[in-house]
Amino acid sequence: MDNRRLEATWTYHNGTKHSYASIRAGGHGLDWANQPLPYKIYSTLEPLALPQDLSFPRTAALDAIAAGETATPGTARMPDLRTLAGVLYLSGGITKRIRFSWGPMDFRAAACTGALYHIEMYLVCGDLPDLPAGVYHFGAHDFALRRLRRGDFRVAVVEATGSEPSVASAPVVVVLTTTFWRNAWKYRARAYRHAFWDSGTIFANCLAASAAYRFPARLVCGFADAEVNRLLDLDTQREVAVAMVALGRDRPAPSATPEITPLGLVTVPLSGAEVDYPAIRAMHAASSLQSGGEVRAWRAGGPPRSSRGPAASLIPLQPLPDPALPRDPLSRVIVRRGSSRRFRREPIPFAHLSTMLDRATRGIAADFLEPPGAILNDLYLIIHAVDGLPSGAYAFRREASALEPIREGDFRRHAGYLALEQPLAADASANVYFLADLAPILERFGNRGYRVAQLEAAIMGGRLYLAAYALGLGATGLTFYDDDVTAFFSPHAAGRSVMFLTALGVPARRGRRT
Repeated sequence: MDNRRLEATWTYHNGTKHSYASIRAGGHGLDWANQPLPYKIYSTLEPLALPQDLSFPRTAALDAIAAGETATPGTARMPDLRTLAGVLYLSGGITKRIRFSWGPMDFRAAACTGALYHIEMYLVCGDLPDLPAGVYHFGAHDFALRRLRRGDFRVAVVEATGSEPSVASAPVVVVLTTTFWRNAWKYRARAYRHAFWDSGTIFANCLAASAAYRFPARLVCGFADAEVNRLLDLDTQREVAVAMVALGRDRPAPSATPEITPLGLVTVPLSGAEVDYPAIRAMHAASSLQSGGEVRAWRAGGPPRSSRGPAASLIPLQPLPDPALPRDPLSRVIVRRGSSRRFRREPIPFAHLSTMLDRATRGIAADFLEPPGAILNDLYLIIHAVDGLPSGAYAFRREASALEPIREGDFRRHAGYLALEQPLAADASANVYFLADLAPILERFGNRGYRVAQLEAAIMGGRLYLAAYALGLGATGLTFYDDDVTAFFSPHAAGRSVMFLTALGVPARRGRRT
């Protein structure tokens, strides 16, 4: 399909919106006996155990989150296996195991919708100090790598990305995929949105971890889909690549690549039966790029035009000064992080909200956000309880580092309704909505603009998660009634579509710091 046939995005987006009526008309129940495995397990490949004695940097979480585009130092860096293991653990590793009445449940480093963990991580690397060149799958379940291909295949990724410079000089490229059924089991066709929500929170961790280790890292969303999927030997009816990050900077990839042949590797079935949602595959096909040449053309050009008018009045943010910032290391914050299940109806300081917004929106080093500092999503807030800030609706003005009041009032009931009538949004201190003006984004990027708008919102939402826990607060991601969110913030937000929602507040039960 053609990436420029934009009706595909609107068909998918409108067809997967939540509304008061659609939630009640679906009749969808969860078949617990058929719940998919949360891991991809290769039946015949031997594991290469990753180091267990990890040494994490002492970089403060709030510093690592804020690195943004500056997380690209000029010196060449090649990670060794222990460093690479640390990045993988902080991005997608198992950080805690909790026993419930029905059995144990593993929780990962990054938030995931429904804790279904449908995002897989692969490595394409040259020879590292203690890891031979190859294509590897990261198994979170046993913290090990499995080699799919032997040899240096980086040039295949370079060609697929249209010779993206960061990929061309990276000793390691981390590729994220989504397995449709593992999330669609609960969320049906809307799971394609979650592919970017859940990879976004992983990338938030990964980019912060790379900054903590002082490795250059750059998010890359422009690539020829079929070429990357073929390299990873994916069954594209079930699993596809969604984005990648170029990690480190070293000598260029070799000029030739070994032959890429089908592998036919056997994996453990996810569940007894799978339900197909053709809308997912149709949207993915419509937003796919076909060649390195098409990728280069896709990447060329400036940011989408902005449709925001001038602000009537502004309330400047008041972030905590550096000496007052908590210095908890990123690794400790990630291990402590969870998704809050209850909030107290208590206020948080305006300085804390300001710090979270400031750190989460510092910019993302990405191939679709040029020039540096470009942003696709606008942030809107419903404030319930923030000291020194009247309750009400606000728009965040990143260029001015300020909040623009839209209207004052107690909107707890409204916020609870907008978040699919979940009490968490009503009990939170603040709710942050990421809204994108899709029309100019699609005009600039084609259907693939839908992917990057969702992904950018989720990365900033993932940073809010980390910043909240660094400040001793709580956070959770929530879903929403799409059109009702836009209507609530209109006319200011007229024409925009909500991409992501993060609730922030004081957790009802504070996690113990470790």
